[in-house]
Amino acid sequence: MKKQVLTAVGAIALFGATAWAQDPAVVVEEESLTVVEEVPCDNHYYCSGSENWFIQLGAGINAPFFEYSDVNGSKKHHFTAAYDLGFGKWFTPYMGARLNFMGGALHWDNNEYHKMKYVSGQVDFMWDMFNALGGVNSKRVFSIVPFVGLGAAYAWDMNPAGNIAGDGTRHKSTTWAPDIAAGLQLRFRLCKYVDFFAEGRVQFLGDVFNGTAYGVPADLNITAIGGFSFNLGGAGFHRYNPCDYTGYIANLNNQVNDLRAALATTGAALAAAEAQLPCPEVEVAEATVVEAAPLMATVRFSLNSARIVPQEKVNVYNIAQWMKENPGQNVAIVGYADADTGTSAYNMKLSKRRAQAVYDMLTGEYGIDASRLTIVAEGSDKQVYEENNWNRIVIFNVAE
Repeated sequence: MKKQVLTAVGAIALFGATAWAQDPAVVVEEESLTVVEEVPCDNHYYCSGSENWFIQLGAGINAPFFEYSDVNGSKKHHFTAAYDLGFGKWFTPYMGARLNFMGGALHWDNNEYHKMKYVSGQVDFMWDMFNALGGVNSKRVFSIVPFVGLGAAYAWDMNPAGNIAGDGTRHKSTTWAPDIAAGLQLRFRLCKYVDFFAEGRVQFLGDVFNGTAYGVPADLNITAIGGFSFNLGGAGFHRYNPCDYTGYIANLNNQVNDLRAALATTGAALAAAEAQLPCPEVEVAEATVVEAAPLMATVRFSLNSARIVPQEKVNVYNIAQWMKENPGQNVAIVGYADADTGTSAYNMKLSKRRAQAVYDMLTGEYGIDASRLTIVAEGSDKQVYEENNWNRIVIFNVAE
């Protein structure tokens, strides 16, 4: 069972590495590849528990819709001052909540002129429509914020009292009722710390709220409020995207592969040197021509790709500088492919495209004379390294 689990984990790791290295811009001709679903590169937003709190202060007007008509049967509305205080937090760029208090005086006609004072409190659930539908932007100047709320309202100093009896001998001058609210806020961002808002709210109250119970089983109070919202610590969220660091990780991975290749070459040279121990007596002999070893610079490629990625261009640049400093030397550009993927014929074409890409950069971008360069395609018939994923490579040999 453990062997099966380790085999499965190894297969998943290999699949992830090859899928990440695949260049999506290259059209696959004959090579058979398995498509692995990539991690979505979505933005995620978060804030700490101390961020995105706000306090709002506002004032406006009340317009009650109770049982109302004057002695002549005509109906009219009385507008009175309303005062608002709220305290809340945005938990995400899209959703927030606040504890909101509103109060003032209410005037209405019900065969005679009535008035009372009231205060209500609700927990409002708020939705930032523009962030949700148009993308998160903490600097957006204008936003629309619908909200709904639940709470209760208390009224006192009702004069004259309504038809709801208190102890059987007199009518109540105080009442309370549950409160369901809905509204729309228009928010204008003045700066990171201050918003101006204007909102309309409809409160649905129990029918006894104004001390009179008949007709429609709900009393309504409509308010229009304007004011300022103060963002404690500023308004904004931290963004995280799992794909932000893939380029950096790819660069580190290529550096590790280059170091492994250099280590393998050095190890082979060390083994060859140790095989000659103990050193024989040195005899003076005529100078002999020794075949030049491959140059140390290499250019690595992604799976099924002949595109030189930015982090590999430095190796092409180093070869160009070496050729400029050694004008009598010619170089063979030798391309290879990974034997684990693709057919031999396809890999031969792929290795030639890789060598051609390096040739084009040396002659076009760095001005190396084309007569000093030779393109050699080895395909996957020859493998420079034992680890196959190292063989998606171009190496350089000193040529005649």
